[in-house]
Formats: sequence, C-alpha cells, structure tokens
Amino acid sequence: MSDASPVAESTAPTLRQSLGILLKASRGFWLVNWVNFGDGIAYFGLLALMTLFLEDRVKMSAHGSTVAVSVFTGLVTLFMVLGAGALSDRLGSRRALSVSMAIVLAGRVLLVLAPNAGAAALVTAVAWASIVCMGFGEGVIQPAMYAGVKEYTDARTATLGYAFLYSIMNLGIVAGEAISPLVRETWAKRFEGAEGAPKPTAGITGAFWFFIGVSALVLLVNLLLFTRKVELRDRVKPPEAPPEEGPKTLGEKLKALPITDVRFVFFIFVLLPVRTLFAHQWLTMPHYVTRCFPAEVGARWEWVNGLNPLIIVVAVPVLAALTRTRRVIDMMIAGTLVSAGATVLLMTRPSLGLLLGYVVLFSLGEALWSSRFLEYVADLAPAHRVGIYMGIAGLPWFVAKTITGFYAGALLDRFVPEHGAQTPHMLWMIHGAVGLLSPIGLLVARRWLLTHAPAKPA
Repeated sequence: MSDASPVAESTAPTLRQSLGILLKASRGFWLVNWVNFGDGIAYFGLLALMTLFLEDRVKMSAHGSTVAVSVFTGLVTLFMVLGAGALSDRLGSRRALSVSMAIVLAGRVLLVLAPNAGAAALVTAVAWASIVCMGFGEGVIQPAMYAGVKEYTDARTATLGYAFLYSIMNLGIVAGEAISPLVRETWAKRFEGAEGAPKPTAGITGAFWFFIGVSALVLLVNLLLFTRKVELRDRVKPPEAPPEEGPKTLGEKLKALPITDVRFVFFIFVLLPVRTLFAHQWLTMPHYVTRCFPAEVGARWEWVNGLNPLIIVVAVPVLAALTRTRRVIDMMIAGTLVSAGATVLLMTRPSLGLLLGYVVLFSLGEALWSSRFLEYVADLAPAHRVGIYMGIAGLPWFVAKTITGFYAGALLDRFVPEHGAQTPHMLWMIHGAVGLLSPIGLLVARRWLLTHAPAKPA
C-alpha cells in the first residue's frame, strides 16, 4: 500500500516549497533548535569523553566507567518513560526547555567537581549524583524538543522539521567534537603541564568546563529570547487540553497507552540490537581507539567521532526529502542493514582508513531511518501526549543503552586489553552479529508490520 494517496500527492507542497516555508519558520521554531544545537555540543561532547574521564579522574575501572556511562544514558530514557517527558506536555516546550537546561547545567558542574570532593568514596558518590541529575534533565530536554517541533511546524513542514531537528543536533555534535581536542590540548599545556598526544586523556577537564560554558549560554539565551510573547505568537499547534474524563482504573490507563499494540511494541523493540551499536560509539570506541591506535590518533579521537554527525547533518535532510513517500518499515530495513553491516570493516587489523570507512557507512545507515522513526512516533501521538509517546518509544533505547555497558567493558578487556595480545576483530564480530538481528527481524516481519502502518501524506 502506498504511503501517499494520489490526492495527497497533488495537493502537497513540493520539496522546494516545504523547504522555503521551513527556512522562514518562526522564532519559536529556531529557538527550540538553538537549545537543540547547544545541548548537542555539550551532551555529546561530554559523552564522547565520559568513560575516559571517569577512569582517569574518578579512578573507576574500565568496566566501572562503561557501566556508569551506560547507566547515565539509560537514565535519560528511563526518566522519559517514567514521566519526565510528560513535563513538556504540562509546561509547554518553552518552559520545559529552560527548566531542564538548568538541571543539566547543575549536573555537569557537579561532575567536573567530583574528583576534588575528597575521599575516594565521596568522589564516587558525587559522580553518581551528577549522573542522576544529568540523566533527569536530559530526560526532559529530548521530548520537549520533539514536542517543540510539533508546536512550531504544520502539516506542510513536519517531515522536514523533524529532519532539521535531528540534523541540527548533529551539527552541534560536529562543532563540539571539532573544538574539543583543541580545548583539551590548550588546557593540558597551561594547567596540567602535559602534551595532548602522549596521553590521550590529557585536558579532558578543560573540555568539560568548555561544555559547561556552552550549557550556561544556551540557558541564558533561551531565558532572554524565548518569551511567553514569542510562544503565543509563533505556536502553530498549541497543546490540546486533555479531554474531560472521569476517574480511570489502572487497567484502563494501561489500555490507553501504545504498549498494548503488539505491532507497535515489536516495531520499537526489534531495533534494540542495532541500537547497541550506537551505544558502542561512546562505550567501546574511545577505549578501542586509544588502545589500538597510535597516541596521536587517540588524542584526536573526537575528530574521528565527529565524522558521524558531520555526515548526519547533510544526509538526514537530503535522505528524508528523497524518501518522503517511502514506507517507514522499508527505511528501517535498509538503514539498520547498512549500519550493522559496516562493522565488517573493523573485523581486521586496526586501520585508520577502515575506521573512517566504518564511521561513514554506519552514519549513512543511521541517516536512512533516524528522523523518520521520530516522525512516525510523533504522528501517532495526540498533540497533548507527544512527550509520553516519545518516552514509551524510547524504552528499547533505554534497554540497549543500559545493558550494553554491562558487557562492553568486559569484552574490551578480553579482546583489546590495555596491555597484552589484542584481537579486536573478534570484538567487532560479536557486536556486528548482535546488530544484524534488527534488519533480519524487520525483514521477517515486514508483511505483518505493513498491515499496521497507517497511510501518511507526503
């Protein structure tokens, strides 16, 4: 069944018209994306170095640091599922973004100060407190931005609006990853008396303070420019008042959630295996690069990591535009197959060229399905329940981020120990085999899933 009817095709605006409308979007839309851009710099900049920071400064083991970061990223999604996402439905995206940025800023400051807390037990406790604080704040920010796009776009620009959201977030990641090594090198020379290359972890504290400064600037601009007046003037889709309903039993409340839809649940959970490969970008890759490659490569790890969002910035809106009328399921199959299959390039002796090739292929696979998944879930949700639906759709992502950290460190020490014989091809063979379960599952269930997919206008 086609995703777009002939009538919809004839009345829908062209790609050029949609893009033109979006580029002239309201201040509200672009201020949502200002937070999106700034938090992309800070959140992913911290995430790329967090395992190394916890191991080097907080004195956790490799296994302990991957577990801690996995718990942190898992908490982001867990808080979304438990109701942090619903905060944007109650407050509106404007206020929810300000509140959550303030919470995240406090957590980031706490993390950087943790190594100076005193006794080892207290250092660890402060680090864990910062992880919980940042996890809750990010659990509010992400659905608030999705809800913001829905509030400040219309039917003509929704597809490109979500693609821009994902693309601009990745533009922030590119900026952060490009600047981070330079900040680290400068900090290491001035305050640590060290050069960046001989010690890949040098200057991480300086990079973290830079990301804290970015967070503070984002919050300040949002408070000053994203006013109530702007919200009332620019909001295309004001939150709908929840329908008047009498008291409900727990069973009735559960039936109102999409978790009772078997196909929907299968659709979001079948992506769990390939999502573990996303988690390995910050759980496994930093140690893999610093242990298997020369020191000068490890000292510039963020540049390798930044290639992914650089590709996403360009590829997501282009591919979203080119595949507007394609079925979501087909995009899932193609994208997950490309991302999981890219691990073949790492199943050999470590090579910088093959590593870069892996990042390119993995990124193109991600670009094929990432923003379309967000659009699909948001379209399923009533306007006043976008945060809740996004939270539930993120449940498998929570599982993937959480469980991956509990074995990532152990496999690192088994196949690429810091000292001793290394067999990295076995490491990536295991991770790649896990990721391939997603396209295989989608392909097997394709016909069944298509009977559930609603027709969507282009």
